[in-house]
Amino acid sequence: MTLSPLVRFWRLINQYKKQIRLIYYYAIISGVVNLSLPLGIQAIINYLQTGELTTSWIVLVVFVLIGIAITGKIQINQLRIVEDIQQDIFAKSAFEFAYRIPKISRVNLDKVHAPELVNRFFDILTIQKGLPKILIDFSLAAFQIIFGLILLTFYSSYFIVLGISLFLIIYLIFKFTGPKGLETSIKESKYKYKLAHWLEEIASNTKTFKVLRKGNLHLQKTDNINLQYLENREAHFNILIKQFVLFIGFKVWVAAGLLVLGGILVFNQQMNIGQFVASEIIIIMIINSVEKIIRIVETIYDVLTALDKIGHVTDLELDKDTGNGELKDTANGVTIELVDISFKYPNQDHYVFNGLSAKIKPKAKVWLKGNTGKGKSTLLNILARMHSPEKGSVLINNRPSEYYSLDSFHEQIGYIGPNTGLFEGTIEENILIDRKVESKELDLILEKLFLKEHISKLKNGIKTKVDSRGRRMPKSTTQKIVLARYLVNNPAILLLEDPLQFIDEDEKKAIIDFIMDENKPWTVIVVADYLYWANKANQIIKL
Repeated sequence: MTLSPLVRFWRLINQYKKQIRLIYYYAIISGVVNLSLPLGIQAIINYLQTGELTTSWIVLVVFVLIGIAITGKIQINQLRIVEDIQQDIFAKSAFEFAYRIPKISRVNLDKVHAPELVNRFFDILTIQKGLPKILIDFSLAAFQIIFGLILLTFYSSYFIVLGISLFLIIYLIFKFTGPKGLETSIKESKYKYKLAHWLEEIASNTKTFKVLRKGNLHLQKTDNINLQYLENREAHFNILIKQFVLFIGFKVWVAAGLLVLGGILVFNQQMNIGQFVASEIIIIMIINSVEKIIRIVETIYDVLTALDKIGHVTDLELDKDTGNGELKDTANGVTIELVDISFKYPNQDHYVFNGLSAKIKPKAKVWLKGNTGKGKSTLLNILARMHSPEKGSVLINNRPSEYYSLDSFHEQIGYIGPNTGLFEGTIEENILIDRKVESKELDLILEKLFLKEHISKLKNGIKTKVDSRGRRMPKSTTQKIVLARYLVNNPAILLLEDPLQFIDEDEKKAIIDFIMDENKPWTVIVVADYLYWANKANQIIKL
């Protein structure tokens, strides 16, 4: 179920009830203390009219100054609380993204471009920037309007009617223009991310656009997306202007109403000059508070839109992990059985395979044979529990694969697909992924993959940093590091798709001999065009 941005906002706020309650307490105190200014000035004017410098006058001046100082201290305390909330939101969001992204179900992940999806994280900065205005400025402005109107009612009951009409007008403005403003803000943001994604595509294909520089496709697409963004931005701006005009009219009406009413009360001697000056100061405070709310409206839209965009990530369904069994005692290998498996992709009508069955013995070395489009890669994904078959089941040691928890199952799986690569970090981090492996075992794997000598020549050895996706590194070295990642922990099952595509012939054969050694405890299922894999396999499954 997709949540509305407003519901997301209240859920976010609900996490910090204690801190926000304290902010509002401060806002209430600040609102009350701020009223000491007009009340103090009213009393000061009354004393000045007597023409005498009295102790009471001095006390009142000090009282007003203390009120201003207290208000400043309260604002500092509010800023500290909001800063703590901002830092907490950033840290929590970072961990939530890092936790969720690897666990997003493959079905949902196939519908999006994961690197582009992560751009939504930058909306956390929008929330950080907007939250102080909403929690401090908006709340303070709201409380000043409320307390100001309450105070005015002590001067005359006529101000009650004016106050009620004021709140009614604010409610109507937001009710009839608010939803449209949020809708246009979300549409504007949609094209902002679409444009960012296209610019990333240009950056990822610089060689293409550099060689074919006479073509203007990259500029044409940029222009089209830009146009859509600007159209939606203009639509959102028109809503803001409409609200601003309404608020200006409202402000004029409030000022006129309060000034005229105050003047009439003075003429009718129902209010003295001191009270009139105090009421005008209160009126000015109310008008300034209304202006604050006007300026904060766009920030509110930005924060609600940011929460909606973050929801594009947090709403994606995670892998279903219903199993609690452990895949262990795999030293003698595992049995794998495909029982009447059928599978098709959500956007396709035809089955990739229908009623596929096969048995794979422990320690088997299997080569998958089949033409392009027959489902070899898909079968590897199903065996790795990246996809679930529509019908049938995969049995591991005579139990459905879903019987085992994902953590336990994936601990025994080595999976190399077409998009398996390196991340930015050291060679050691890329191989170990925070797993504990004995140095002798690591050295053996590095030697078997012809990596040990290469790494020893590097200035920082295994601590050498590599770029994302292995840029500026030979593809053969990248493939060896990825393969080492899944061999160091002696997995029960190795699922490989063209793992040695860029490696030299002699090294390739030696590595295949090592992986396909029948004495090795792992079961290997490989998809590759290189026929030496088939020569070393003891089982061939044709799709």
